[in-house]
Amino acid sequence: MPTSKQKIFIIDFDSTLVQVESLDKLAELALAGKPDGKEIAAEIQAITKRGMEGEIPFSDSLARRMALLKADKTHVQAAAEYLRAHVTKSFERNKSFFSGHKDNVYIISGGFREMIAPVAELFGIAQNHILANTLVFDAAGGITGFDKKNPLAGDGGKADCLKTLGLKGEIHVIGDGASDADIKKAYPNAKFFAFTENVRREAAVAKADYAIASFDEFLYINHLPMTVSYPKSRIKALLLENISPLAAAKLREEGYTVETMQGGLSEEELAEKIKDVSILGIRSRTQVTAAALANARRLVAVGSFCIGTDNVDLGAALRKGVAAFNAPYSNTRSVAELVIGEIIVLLRRVVEKNAKMHSGCWDKSAANSHEIRGKKLGIIGYGNVGSQVSALAEALGMDVYYYDTAEKLGLGNAKNCASMNELLKIADAVTVHVDGRPQNAGLIGEPQFALMKDKCLFINVSRGATVDVPALAKNIKNGKIIGAAADVFPREPKDSKEEFVSELRGLPNVILTPHIGGSTKEAQDNIAAFVCNRLIEYVNSGNTMYSVNFPQVQLPPLVNSHRFLHVHKNVPGMLSKIDAILYKHKINIEGQYLKTNEEVGYVITDVCSKYDQSVIAAIRQIPGTIRFRVLY
Repeated sequence: MPTSKQKIFIIDFDSTLVQVESLDKLAELALAGKPDGKEIAAEIQAITKRGMEGEIPFSDSLARRMALLKADKTHVQAAAEYLRAHVTKSFERNKSFFSGHKDNVYIISGGFREMIAPVAELFGIAQNHILANTLVFDAAGGITGFDKKNPLAGDGGKADCLKTLGLKGEIHVIGDGASDADIKKAYPNAKFFAFTENVRREAAVAKADYAIASFDEFLYINHLPMTVSYPKSRIKALLLENISPLAAAKLREEGYTVETMQGGLSEEELAEKIKDVSILGIRSRTQVTAAALANARRLVAVGSFCIGTDNVDLGAALRKGVAAFNAPYSNTRSVAELVIGEIIVLLRRVVEKNAKMHSGCWDKSAANSHEIRGKKLGIIGYGNVGSQVSALAEALGMDVYYYDTAEKLGLGNAKNCASMNELLKIADAVTVHVDGRPQNAGLIGEPQFALMKDKCLFINVSRGATVDVPALAKNIKNGKIIGAAADVFPREPKDSKEEFVSELRGLPNVILTPHIGGSTKEAQDNIAAFVCNRLIEYVNSGNTMYSVNFPQVQLPPLVNSHRFLHVHKNVPGMLSKIDAILYKHKINIEGQYLKTNEEVGYVITDVCSKYDQSVIAAIRQIPGTIRFRVLY
């Protein structure tokens, strides 16, 4: 029996230790394939929910569900196996806690021992520390009911049951239902932790001393040993600009707390919103400036869920120790397909024909309509997107010419032009695919349009600032440019409520799209997966591969060690200072990695898991330290 000085841990089972309600799962398995099975299972789930929210008495909830249930021992065994495979992730992660505290851990549940005991066995919890209901079977193994004399079958049963144990010590109760808080009736000084990792029930949260999103957080609050260095539920991610829902799902699955917003934020709004954010996800509209970053007290990483990063002050992020990641390849196919589609539509004058049809005009003329085959396509910028456009265009019979400031090997029969001016004079259609560096601003203006062939097509899906829009509009009006498409603009609305203003509106044979080059389901899901994986790897293990501002380091998995991540100004002697502190504290280095760029150095040191905590303070105090994290 625990002493008065010890901590006692009372843990609910359904939707706490395991991810689901066990009786609901039993009903689902037993009723599968039976007439009205889905409807009955859904009714049982609804009764469970009402009981857990405290809307109906527990005794009523249990009796009504059992009256609907038709199951036998084989279903119970199947449910138990399912539950063993669906232990709540944060409990699974912290199994070592139970081996050190098994004498002080109790499971209490209104569920049934027959399904609970096989799961408790995984954690080494003794059978006499399981307080639960029991099923009644007939000779053939069918469930005929439950032991109604068990206190846990009645209202307030958890408190009554625990009171008989006469527990002494500091009592902590972890559960997801309103009835778990009632344990305080037996032990008024007990602390109730409303557990929300699997389901958040407001009736339980309202009664709680603490609402916790994971077992890690419970251990963290109570200064108990954890298998992770920081509760993942306390890592907050903010995703802006309608990023694919897959991103939020992946980050939540990892255990992070995620907030999503449909639109972008101004600098002032971002500066306020970013204060307690650890991970920021953006697309192209939000400007992550030095002023906004100055307010980011906990920010670890920024993910650009797009190709470009010119809307992020990468230098300011670097100096603050914030790693930035993007998706340089994930939407290239979608952008390239849009370009090819626009060339075909513009050459066939579909935009004008479509408008006339909607106004009732049947214009079947072939005037100024052409095939794509045999036309010369000029590609300015032969990177990831430009080269994809090149391959698709050639497959459709176009002659491809390209120009890039860096030496690039052309795909297929694409011909490299010595200068942009040479390309402009040759092409029947020009498409721009450059990045947002300052020197590309105003790249295409009046002098460049003057060099183009008469009746040329012009397409820009790269950066709005690249093109002088008034000059483009002028050349469309005078017939020099016979068709144009723009997906990006020097100034874009913050959200759908703001009016889009441009000189290109209303012009003939012009396609205007709201920055959707990469906005396909496939591209957005690919981007979400790629960027989220980079963010998760950096936060969890320190990997910086594919970072656009940090020194890139690919790290081995962390096994039975603690990992020290030290970001510092790139000054001489930093590594020796870190190693001197480790030597002073007699810490054995199991692996060490160093990478630098012009501004910062990044030292990763794997050490044994036992060391004096004062070493952390000592490393943080090294002059030039920008950020220091410990992972395990």
